[in-house]
Amino acid sequence: MEAKRSSESMVASSILMVPQDANPAGNVHGGVIMKYIDETAGVVAFRHSRSNAVTASIDRIIFHHPVFIGNLLTLKACVNMTGRTSMEIGVRVESENLLSGEILHTASAYLTFVALDSSGRPTQIPRLIVETEEEIRRLRQSLDRRAVRLEERARETGASR
Repeated sequence: MEAKRSSESMVASSILMVPQDANPAGNVHGGVIMKYIDETAGVVAFRHSRSNAVTASIDRIIFHHPVFIGNLLTLKACVNMTGRTSMEIGVRVESENLLSGEILHTASAYLTFVALDSSGRPTQIPRLIVETEEEIRRLRQSLDRRAVRLEERARETGASR
């Protein structure tokens, strides 16, 4: 299986926020944004693995700024790290006021996806080629997040016994 660069599977997409995405005050629901985060990350995972991929976990999401009806929501996503069958996808969300041109960093999220074969079992994925300083930084940070996730899982498993 050939290794792949992050650039080979990265995705950027934009969606205009409309009234059905928001509450009566015009604020877009966080759940709507989370849905777009998961979908965008899923496309990246599918492109990297070239197989079905499912969300295994989502690290915390912090909303830095609200998004309103009429804003353009832009999501930029790429693979930060790969394991044998799983990968971490980072997603940056920005909102643009189309009238003023102001762009705000709305949220960032890190999702873990597992690639599945045709029988629904985890399947091996291509290794990630890391070349730039930015990619090295993202890899290092993703390894730290992975260690925290594994530690939390071990605590949860130990506590439930």
